Amino acid sequence: MTKFIKSFGYAFSGIAYAGKSQFNFRFHLAALTIVGIAGWYFELNTAEWLWIIAASGIVLLSELFNTAVEVLVDLVSPDIHPKAKIIKDVAAGAVLIAAVTAILIGLIIFYPKIAHAA
Repeated sequence: MTKFIKSFGYAFSGIAYAGKSQFNFRFHLAALTIVGIAGWYFELNTAEWLWIIAASGIVLLSELFNTAVEVLVDLVSPDIHPKAKIIKDVAAGAVLIAAVTAILIGLIIFYPKIAHAA
């Protein structure tokens, strides 16, 4: 049981590292805060909240995986190497796809509400 509880500490340490060292992770957390406030303001229904939560989780997960990949690549290939660049670029591309998907989901949910309120 002690190992299990310690594993939460390691996980929170990893999230804290990303929060301290990665601007994009902080940016996505700020965007998530704004989306949460907007969701509360527009009184999203359960299905809409589930889509927002899923999209947000995927973006944050992709940022964490991207950070892990970048640190690992820097560890095994401290010198500039073309394949190391490809690995980092592909991981960053995954984050971009997740973020664009989240934006599209947000637009589908919020645009009608904003248009109706105007």
